[in-house]
Formats: sequence, structure tokens, C-alpha cells
Amino acid sequence: MAATLTVGDLAKHLGAELVGEPDGQLMRAAPLEAAGQTDVSFLARRKYLPYLATTRAAAVIVSRDLGELEGVPSGTALLWVDDAHLALAETLALLYPEEGKPAGIASTVSLGPAVELGRDVTIGPYSVVGADVKLEDGVRVGAHCVIGDRCVVGAKSELKDQVCLYPETLVGARCIIHSGARIGVDGFGYVFEKARHRKVPQIGRCIVEDDVEIGANTCIDRGSVGETRVGAGTKIDNLVHIGHNVRVGRNCVIVAQVGIAGSTTIGAGVALGGQVGIIDHLNIGDGARVGAGAGVGKDVPAGESWFGYPARQRTQSFRASVALTKLPELIRRVQQIEEKLDLQSG
Repeated sequence: MAATLTVGDLAKHLGAELVGEPDGQLMRAAPLEAAGQTDVSFLARRKYLPYLATTRAAAVIVSRDLGELEGVPSGTALLWVDDAHLALAETLALLYPEEGKPAGIASTVSLGPAVELGRDVTIGPYSVVGADVKLEDGVRVGAHCVIGDRCVVGAKSELKDQVCLYPETLVGARCIIHSGARIGVDGFGYVFEKARHRKVPQIGRCIVEDDVEIGANTCIDRGSVGETRVGAGTKIDNLVHIGHNVRVGRNCVIVAQVGIAGSTTIGAGVALGGQVGIIDHLNIGDGARVGAGAGVGKDVPAGESWFGYPARQRTQSFRASVALTKLPELIRRVQQIEEKLDLQSG
């Protein structure tokens, strides 16, 4: 349930410059076009300015870089901040505080031998916890989860319903793993022998460092030999696949339906757009950006932005795209030249 605070309270919490009345009551957040008289909204981009003139919001969080605004409704207060998106995150945490569930182990939970449980651990109905598992203080496990033998889950991490950790998976502190995610899965390793595919045993493990969030139905393979590692602070969207022995650096952002093949190294602070595909044994340098839908077939240098299929440096990709739009006209001109040459030769 949403909390209630005043416009003035919110301005003080955000360190915002308030223009308007401080006494308005705020009960929830809403988009500019749908906000009512007890709502707070936000404005971070100029393309949404037309909605400001007709909003009924009690307050609007506004980025300072938008400059002077016109047509603000008389009953709407403005809260000027440096980063409207960050301020919105703070506001939502205030208005919608997380509802804590009482700690406890459901009666239908199956606990293996030598399980070590910290303080205030919660495990939901019908979850299975294997042998020699360690769940540190404040861990929350949803319903129907499976935690394999010798796994470790760090303090205050949360596994939503139906998460599966394969044996020997290590999850750091304050991680969030969403429903349907499978972590530490066998890598896709086979050798062709006597007209059949023979499975190569996957004996490595998967390590997820602190403050990582993993989206629903994402799969991360264990190392074939060695480890797969996801660096601290990295955020992974839904439906992502990370292959065996991949190393993902700290504070990366990996958007939906990305596929990273085995033994690729992703540097720190890398951003991968939706449906990016990366072949095996590549190196994506620190701070690189790869645009949505790109197919990466060679190393990406640190700090560069690559786009397209096949992926290439930003300038090259844009030039290729522009050239492609001119192709029909080029074909027409070549046909005209060929017709003239045919007439001259005739």
C-alpha cells in the first residue's frame, strides 16, 4: 500500500528546488497524462512537454536541464532536480515501501542435511534446499524454489518464486533473482564421437557477486572447467542467456534476450542492448556499448559504441545504413547506364 507525504516533505527529501505550494498531499505516482490531484509525476525529456500543460498532478519532478517551462497548471508544483530519473526512484521508494514478509520456514519446505541458516531467513512453500547449503542472514526464498547441494546465498539476497540454483552456485549479498531464472546450468558442451554427440561433463561452477539483479527466465551456465562469473552491481534483464565460462564485469547492463556464447569476457560498465548476440571467446572492453539487435563477431574495444549486423563501430555502422538506403537509386542508375551502353553498342 502506498504511503502519504506532502509536496514539501518530498522536496526536502530530494533536495529539490520547490516552485509552488508545499502542502499538497501525495499518495501515488502516475504519468503526466494520467496523474490526479494527489499524484506526483516526473518530466525528464522534452518530448513529453505537451503533457505538462494539461496534467492534474499535485507535483512534477523536473530535470534542471530542461530549462524554463511554460504553461504549467496553476495547481501543480514543480520540484527541480539534477536527475529526474534518480529522483523518481527515491520517490517511489518513499511512496511504495517494500512490504516485508515475516521470517520463517514453511512447513512444506524440504531441508537437506547440514543446511546452515542465518538469522531471519524466509523460505516459501514447497521449496527444496539441498545438502550443505548456506543461506546467510535475511535471505528470502520464494515458493517452489530449488537450491542445489553446496550452494551459498549471501545476506539479504532474494530468490523469487520458482528459481533454481544448480549445485555449488554462489550468490552474493543483496542480490535479486526473479522467477524462473536458472543459475549454474550445464553449459552446452559436446564432442562428436562415432556418429553421435557425446556430452562433456560440466564440472565448473557459477558465481554471482554482490548487488546483482537477474531477470525472469534468464539462464546462466556454470563453467565447463573453471567458473562463470557475474560481476558486482550488474543488472540482467529477462530472457538472457549467458554461456559457460563467460566473465561479466562490474556494473554492466544486459537487456532482454541477449545471448553471450561461452568464454567471452565482458568488461566493467558495458551496456548490451536487447537481442544482442555475441559469439564465443571474444573480449568486450570496459565501458563499451552495443546497440539492440547487433551481432558481434569480433572484439569490441573499450569505450566504443557498436551497432548493426554484423556489428561495427558506430560511425561505420551509420554510414553503411545510409548507403543501404541509397541502393535502389544506385541500381536504377546502373540500369540506365547499361541501357545507354546497349544502345551505343547496337
